[in-house]
Amino acid sequence: MTFVMPNFSLALPELWLFAMLCVVLVVDLFARGKESAPAFYLVQVTLLVAMWLAVQAQWGENVVDFNGTYAADSLAAVLKVAIAAFAFLAFAYSRDYLRQRGLLRGEFYLIGLFGVLGGFVISSAANMLTLYLGLELMSLSLYAMVAFDRDSRIASEAALKYFVLGALSSGMLLYGMSMIYGGAGSLEFATIAQAAASGDDNLLLGFGLTFALVGVAFKFGAVPFHMWVPDVYQGAATPTTMFIGTVSKIAAVPLFLRLIAGGLGELHGDWQVMAMMVAVASLAVGSLFALVQTNFKRLLAYSTIAHIGFLFLGFIAGNDEGYAAALFYAISYSLMAAAAFGMIIVLSRRDDEAERIDDLSGLNDRSTGMALVMLLVMFSMTGVPGTVGFYAKWAVLKAVVDAGHVWLAVVAVLFAVISAFYYLRVLKAVYFERIEGHAHAVPASTAVRWVCGLNGAAILALGIFPGWLFAVCRAAFAG
Repeated sequence: MTFVMPNFSLALPELWLFAMLCVVLVVDLFARGKESAPAFYLVQVTLLVAMWLAVQAQWGENVVDFNGTYAADSLAAVLKVAIAAFAFLAFAYSRDYLRQRGLLRGEFYLIGLFGVLGGFVISSAANMLTLYLGLELMSLSLYAMVAFDRDSRIASEAALKYFVLGALSSGMLLYGMSMIYGGAGSLEFATIAQAAASGDDNLLLGFGLTFALVGVAFKFGAVPFHMWVPDVYQGAATPTTMFIGTVSKIAAVPLFLRLIAGGLGELHGDWQVMAMMVAVASLAVGSLFALVQTNFKRLLAYSTIAHIGFLFLGFIAGNDEGYAAALFYAISYSLMAAAAFGMIIVLSRRDDEAERIDDLSGLNDRSTGMALVMLLVMFSMTGVPGTVGFYAKWAVLKAVVDAGHVWLAVVAVLFAVISAFYYLRVLKAVYFERIEGHAHAVPASTAVRWVCGLNGAAILALGIFPGWLFAVCRAAFAG
């Protein structure tokens, strides 16, 4: 057997991240007492360089290397840029928040960077083993980030729930992968796809598909595997919640695309029915349960579940247009979620998390600019034209209608109308409710308010000019 040296230049984004993890660890060790500023800035620079390397090394490529375990293609490049960009945004929001609570330590950024590395590995997985390793690296990082505030009882409780349920889902996913391996005789997605396309009645592949889809649905937080989402979103520190609500959602997209759509794409008729059930249940539970929430973070958690239902519509279409729409939706939703959680950070004080809807009361009187950002976020999540959320919903609805599932689009629109109620309820608090007594000024620093403002501006800009981002998402599947 001839050994062929792999092309290490294809994996430059991962190699760079791993090397910088070691550098940041050592630098932070010798920079104590400086509020971990060197670690923060090094990590931010690392993420920017990682985005550049992903584009340079993988955009336009279509190569499987490292003995069939690593895929370098345009899809991986887009996913890695999105993962790194939202991690950069989450860290940019986090610094003042962590400082106020005595949590500003370099370990927070290191753990987050490990999670980003896991997301990069998932994005380029061409093999079930690589996929699982990347998934576990990200999952373990998220568990640690949720439990980062060791003095918080609610954070510890949320981390324990997340860990137990996450371990269960990982076990189910691994069991499904073992069945798929037994049916296909290989760990590589290309070989699995050939086995699925052979036309044989392969019971093991169908059995493995069911368990694999359960594991994937859990990572998205889709119904009926959504139980962890509200508790973790509420219990974790808000920067961690933002990280989970953006970075991990982007990283879950290749989990589906590589394993289910790529490896088992020929079994589309089998997994499509299950995906439809998950999508409708997520739309229903997310939209209806959010109606009764008074905690803004829990409202956003149930809102996330409903948005995952929309994202699954793109998967259900089962073609490149649908997958591109799902990818566009994931990026668009993450941008909206970042701004929504960023608003909680903007309004939070050391002794007040500002996570109740009532905490938003009179925001327009305190800061017209921040109220405008909240208006854009809520309008975008509702799907009002002129915001990126409208185009994202339109893209997945068009894909599912073109695939012949008109009834599914009608159900999605119905629940979108229902969801408008709780988004507008938030805006009612912002613009029409008043605080008794003296209204407190927005406590966030100018830098954080600028980040939040730019986040809101991006939602509006992509709503007016969505074409270029959707063109990038389409190009990711062109090869």
